[in-house]
Amino acid sequence: MTGDPLVGLAVVVAVLALATVAGVVRARRSGRVRAVVGADALAAHEVGGLGRRATVVQFSSVACSPCRATRVLLAPLDDEDVRVVELDAEEHLALTRRLSVLRTPTVLVLDAAGRVVHRVSGVPRLPELRAGLDALRVAA
Repeated sequence: MTGDPLVGLAVVVAVLALATVAGVVRARRSGRVRAVVGADALAAHEVGGLGRRATVVQFSSVACSPCRATRVLLAPLDDEDVRVVELDAEEHLALTRRLSVLRTPTVLVLDAAGRVVHRVSGVPRLPELRAGLDALRVAA
């Protein structure tokens, strides 16, 4: 028994439209620095030490090519006030789950006390990330 070909075509068009909208939404959100309110704090031992002003934590995975680009992007931020740390999401699974890291790279900005103040899914937009770090300088 064969169904109406117009119904099948309508289903295909609807699925493609939905996938397109989902892709556009994900692309627009990817890399955006979002402020986090009331998030967990990380202890210094969980990230290998905290920076004086901020700590930037990147969750990565072995097969993640955007993670390599993020590593290169974040490296110049590492100085005496800001510490940059990269953690393998699989090796730190409990922390990954606790912080609801659903994709790599995910970048968290911690204040001097270890509280998560900013979060980025995907490769961060550097001007937004620097603005978030500068805000921590003013607040300190």
